[in-house]
Amino acid sequence: MNFQDIYDFFEEPPPQYLSKELATAYVLAILLEGESSSVMMMRQLEQHYPSYRLSEHVLRTVLEFLLAKGVIQSRWEQPQGRGRPCRLYCLAPDDRVLAQDLAQRWHQYSAV
Repeated sequence: MNFQDIYDFFEEPPPQYLSKELATAYVLAILLEGESSSVMMMRQLEQHYPSYRLSEHVLRTVLEFLLAKGVIQSRWEQPQGRGRPCRLYCLAPDDRVLAQDLAQRWHQYSAV
């Protein structure tokens, strides 16, 4: 390490990985827009919020939590032609208010 490394860090800091709490709010914000797969969620985060990352483990934990609480639902979709089935997630109809509240918190946090 040298002083230039420190200056470089502040010029272009590495991405931050989302905690489970932040990831939950982010997932709900995405699902308010419509169905999504876990791969699409991770890609959207990198595209729209380049200073953040989401580990597969944290995302899987969040999705399992939301499924167990009944806040989201999932279904399998077989792609046309060849390919592996894809699991798509969507909000449960009764939990839109909760999702909107936590999505708003995500947007406020990520705007800082």
